[in-house]
Amino acid sequence: MIDGLIIELDKALRALYAPGRSVRHAPGADLSEGALTVGEKRHAASLMRVNHSGEICAQALYQGQALASKEDSIQLALNRAAVEEGEHLAWTERRLVELGSRKSVLNPLWYVGSLSIGIIAGKFGDDWNLGFLAETERQVEAHLNRHLQRLPENDRKSWAVIEQMKIDEVGHAHTAERLGARELPWAVKWVMRFASSVMTRTAYWI
Repeated sequence: MIDGLIIELDKALRALYAPGRSVRHAPGADLSEGALTVGEKRHAASLMRVNHSGEICAQALYQGQALASKEDSIQLALNRAAVEEGEHLAWTERRLVELGSRKSVLNPLWYVGSLSIGIIAGKFGDDWNLGFLAETERQVEAHLNRHLQRLPENDRKSWAVIEQMKIDEVGHAHTAERLGARELPWAVKWVMRFASSVMTRTAYWI
């Protein structure tokens, strides 16, 4: 039990404080930096900070859901998705540095909250657990589409990162559906959207 707690604590500390690592080539890394005004650069960085915080939440959410799941195949799928989300974490962190900005100071709070939500979702059973995962990814896809529309036109590097993230999120949702995800009640979806909006609006500034 102690070993397990140490492993989970290590995952949390790595997600929050260790430099992000990616096996795949970072999207947009080969593109030149676009000509951005000071305001456009600040806006792009704020959007990317929101996305970085979203990936912090994803790491915690997957960790909590995997801890609560009893099915090996579902744990494996969650862990595979968490690896890709870890790459998203690295890509958004890299982009924040390139834009001369910083991570959200509230990331530890986002992590703890998402970990708790993931564990609770998993306790309702694997079908509901997967349903929560699928709905989360669908909402993230919609969120990323909005960010693509809001990015400065010349910021193709950030656009490439977000576009690849969106592709991966769609794949995660399809995996959850294939494994037997249940459709969540409307009220649960609304609460999820509300909680997400609180995080995104706060992380944009803090």
